[in-house]
Amino acid sequence: MKYKVLLIDDEPSALEGMEMWIDWQELGFELCGTCGNGREGLQLMKQLQPDLVITDIHMPLMNGLEMIGEWRQEETDSIKFVILSGYSEFEYARTAISYGINHYLLKPVFPEEATEELREIRLELEQEANRRRIHETASGEEAAALIKGLLYGRKGDPELMDLLETLPGFRESEAWNICLIQTVPELYPEVRCKAVSLLAGCKAAVTMDLEAGLLGIVYGMTTGRGEDGGITEALDILLQEYGRANIHIAVGTQENSLLCIEDSYHRAKETLLHFFYEPEGAGILAYNGVQGNSFSYNYDHIGLMDALLDCVNLLDADGYRKALEAAARSFREQLVAPEVVRKFVIHLMYRILGVAPGAESAGEGHGPASSLEVSEIQQTMTPLSGLLSRLLSCGEKAIDLLVREQNYKSHGIVREINQYIGEHYQESLSIQKLAEIFFLHPVYLGQLLIKKNGMTFNEQLHHLRIQAAAVLLRESKLKLSEIAERVGYANYGQFLKRFEKEMHMGPNEYRHAKF
Repeated sequence: MKYKVLLIDDEPSALEGMEMWIDWQELGFELCGTCGNGREGLQLMKQLQPDLVITDIHMPLMNGLEMIGEWRQEETDSIKFVILSGYSEFEYARTAISYGINHYLLKPVFPEEATEELREIRLELEQEANRRRIHETASGEEAAALIKGLLYGRKGDPELMDLLETLPGFRESEAWNICLIQTVPELYPEVRCKAVSLLAGCKAAVTMDLEAGLLGIVYGMTTGRGEDGGITEALDILLQEYGRANIHIAVGTQENSLLCIEDSYHRAKETLLHFFYEPEGAGILAYNGVQGNSFSYNYDHIGLMDALLDCVNLLDADGYRKALEAAARSFREQLVAPEVVRKFVIHLMYRILGVAPGAESAGEGHGPASSLEVSEIQQTMTPLSGLLSRLLSCGEKAIDLLVREQNYKSHGIVREINQYIGEHYQESLSIQKLAEIFFLHPVYLGQLLIKKNGMTFNEQLHHLRIQAAAVLLRESKLKLSEIAERVGYANYGQFLKRFEKEMHMGPNEYRHAKF
């Protein structure tokens, strides 16, 4: 860190000599300005805010000691002074001591003496800066602890309350407010550091950690001029840097006394809940903008839950999506409290998991009601649209799994039925008899066989019998009537008709044909 130095002397040669013959950069200083009298020096000190002023005593308009005396009366900022003079009279020394000045340089200035004196001054400046930082940190932490207690309804210790009066900007503040910054836990440390950095130049602003992922900023305001000490600008920068979807900022209500900040805090917390129904990127919400929009906590969810579960049980994905859309409209119209909706969603996801147990590990990623997904749903940053999106994914995964399981089961039962038909086609089989054997409805069984085999049960039965008859015609000398009976035809005429239809020739012609 470089400390700024202002040189004041009415002799141009003296100024030029100090500028040229002293290695300011090496000593940790930088020259910020020069002037030739005390009156001009006062103006430059206010404008340039130097850390060190080296001033001659005898100058026109206002001498160095008069300038220092007036500065001490008007300003409280700490500036170190070095007296530069060719005189060493007792009166000058006594006046300088009364102003707290204990560094002198005699004219003509020798670089070696000036270097030694400046090194000592730099060390003092560094020690004072460290003390200020420690004091500011300790005071800030004490103030944060005190104000945090006020937020939670604890009355402040009078001595600690007096501490607030010593903090920059607190005495001048005419009103108080609080803003809450909410973000996801993994972003919180970074957002907090950035917020503290942005607020470093804001007077009467105290930051404090509240609940997980929640940062509080209590700040003073000047109501007459409508100033908030730069808080709004800092919040806008935060939103631009991290994105409105990652940060929710809620502002409470303006209070005339810091002792009433608890009321503002509760209103800011209530305002945060309204992000649940806001579109992504809502930015900053103020209590005045949501006041009067009360949440509903008595929501009858049983009918809605049953409707959604019925869709899952009936494998009706389209109906499930429509039911969710109706739920979203209902939640918004009745302004159901976010925590009520979250409980409903989690409960429904576990119910769906009960209907489709294997869905927890189905597909890519996590299934419905996985511990990770439930944890995400419980996060207060997740809006209604995000919850319903997860619920939609959950239901669709479950329905897809149930459909695949049903297909697998139906494929397995058809395989068993086909095997049975293949072993008993010579007998008097019917779709009714098969339905009784396999405990299925005859209509459903008939449709299932058509879907899986590509033909009706009767077509399948006749196909098996005719193929078996063809083998017997080629490999035996049995009579046609005997073959018909053996493959399951009690009616010889039906056998002839079916054989010709499938083989495109009669049984005798087939027997004598050369293959």
